[in-house]
Amino acid sequence: MTIWERKRLKLDGAEAPTIRTRIAIFGGTFDPVHNAHLTVAREASIQYGLSTVLFVVAANPPHKRGAMHAGYEHRYRMVELACQGQSGFTPSRIEEDEGISYSIHTIEKVKALSGEEAQVYFLIGADAFAEIQAWHRWTDVVREAAFIVVARPGHYYQTPPGCTVHRLNTLAMPVSSSDVRARLARGEETPELPPAVLEYIRSQGLYGYPPGKS
Repeated sequence: MTIWERKRLKLDGAEAPTIRTRIAIFGGTFDPVHNAHLTVAREASIQYGLSTVLFVVAANPPHKRGAMHAGYEHRYRMVELACQGQSGFTPSRIEEDEGISYSIHTIEKVKALSGEEAQVYFLIGADAFAEIQAWHRWTDVVREAAFIVVARPGHYYQTPPGCTVHRLNTLAMPVSSSDVRARLARGEETPELPPAVLEYIRSQGLYGYPPGKS
């Protein structure tokens, strides 16, 4: 049971018992979500004993403003489909109403919802983490959450003062959403996508997928 389910659960009018949880915020445009995202979340869950990985679909990230290829509802639905049957994976709309999806706001919201008993992590690639000191209120970000940083070949970073970093070293997957979109536009096979996500893309005609192609 995830912490979000426990927050809603009441037994004979009493709150569910407090259980120490570890929650990872895994944010992104997920445009589209693909198997490498799921593998990263699964490996992080195993290595760091995570209770929940929140797949936070960004509505308007500051580094990709206006650059999304599919609308928010489509991207959220694809994340829902990808997370189905995946224990501990939870789609999140927590950034849906944000003007700009700043990470510090997301962390603060998650901590407010999860309570003091939870440990909050931020799951992120090494390339993005290398730019963390350019983030909005970055000193607050590193104080409020520990980081699980996914190592990527050719990407290096320095850990800022006061930041707790846990490395995820076992992954080397060169899959990117931009590569997936290019293959979809050409109507090519895309084994990088969960089957339910690929079927949704086909049915909705997303990313220029050729009409009528099966």
